[in-house]
Amino acid sequence: MASGAVLFEITKPPASERDQGDKKDVDANAGRFVRYQFTPAFLRLRQVGATVEFTVGDKPINNFRMIERHYFQDQLLKSFDFEFGFCIPSSKNTCEHIYEFPQLSEDLIREMATRPYQTQSDSFYFVDNKLVMHNKADYAYGNGP
Repeated sequence: MASGAVLFEITKPPASERDQGDKKDVDANAGRFVRYQFTPAFLRLRQVGATVEFTVGDKPINNFRMIERHYFQDQLLKSFDFEFGFCIPSSKNTCEHIYEFPQLSEDLIREMATRPYQTQSDSFYFVDNKLVMHNKADYAYGNGP
């Protein structure tokens, strides 16, 4: 956050590219999983900001909320809870999440770096307390200090 450095960027392809091809071959869950690769230095950061852009369909969204949980193996590292509140129909929205990272021991950082993709996260999206989407990610922290 303090440096303003961009660590990664994920975008969906334009609608015209997503619409090409045979619709019956499209996996409805495609795009619900992301694989990240960082250096171990990422684990020493105290705070990271993430800007999210999303559009809303033709109906209003009430009580939009995201709960995100990060794990290493079976150990919960951190849980985040972000409330978006009300979203206007047919709107394009941008919000920034501020992630306050837990302080990890050097031993745990080394262990996470030597076990790629055993650090994982689940992001749960709710509207009016009903789960509407679930995204998963995994992380590798190799190649660097």
